[in-house]
Amino acid sequence: MRGPIPIEQVAAFAEGPFQGNPAAVCPLQTWLPDRLLQAIAAENNLSETAFYVGNGGRYTLRWFTPTCEVDLCGHATLAAGHVVFQQEPELEIVKFSSRSGPLTVQRNGQQLTLNFPAQPAKPCAIPRELNQILGTNAVACLGAVDLMVVVAHEREVQAMKPDSAAVAALPGRGLIVTAPGDNVDFVSRFFAPSCGIEEDPVTGSAHCTLTPYWSARLKRTNLVARQLSARGGLLHCALAHDRVLISGRVIPYLSGFLHLSPDQLD
Repeated sequence: MRGPIPIEQVAAFAEGPFQGNPAAVCPLQTWLPDRLLQAIAAENNLSETAFYVGNGGRYTLRWFTPTCEVDLCGHATLAAGHVVFQQEPELEIVKFSSRSGPLTVQRNGQQLTLNFPAQPAKPCAIPRELNQILGTNAVACLGAVDLMVVVAHEREVQAMKPDSAAVAALPGRGLIVTAPGDNVDFVSRFFAPSCGIEEDPVTGSAHCTLTPYWSARLKRTNLVARQLSARGGLLHCALAHDRVLISGRVIPYLSGFLHLSPDQLD
């Protein structure tokens, strides 16, 4: 692959400008070396950079944080779907193959909808130091890809300032903290310092675990969620058997090109 590489930066699950979770998306003609993909993601310094290869509505998709490749990412998939729809406006659905199997992004009015695998959590013992890390008492603790902690009130989720080193030492990819919402069905925050993300603004993949939990607890399959990061994000979630449908808006921010030297591309 030679010449400038296109890059788009968009905010996923955003309700307005400078909200939601920014993701970089790089459409590629062929795959670059992994070390270069990782270096681009580190240079972007966003929670995720998505790279895809393909055409005609079918693509292979990969995601990189500033420090590592991950198996599943919601907001960067939504962002990648948005970029594909801009390039191929006749499409109604985009199909991605990934480390987590087949994923789709579908047009849904002013929103886009992800179709992701459900990742239900199982109850687990509360780590001894967890309440001290959170600054509040855990009501329940469950484990899946991430450690998920349930607390009693939205205000407790909002007020948390956990130590990143302590969170990185906990089991799982990252830490989800969740509670019933005051004006939505549930709220959450997500911390993944071991992946180079102290706090993720809006985490689609975490809702693969959050949605089955809150669906069972609230006895409903359609839920509205808010992630309480500084930027904030709104997600419409639905449990469909072993899949989770996650819908949100995407707001474009930046378009440009990466200029890499020939020796970097080899």
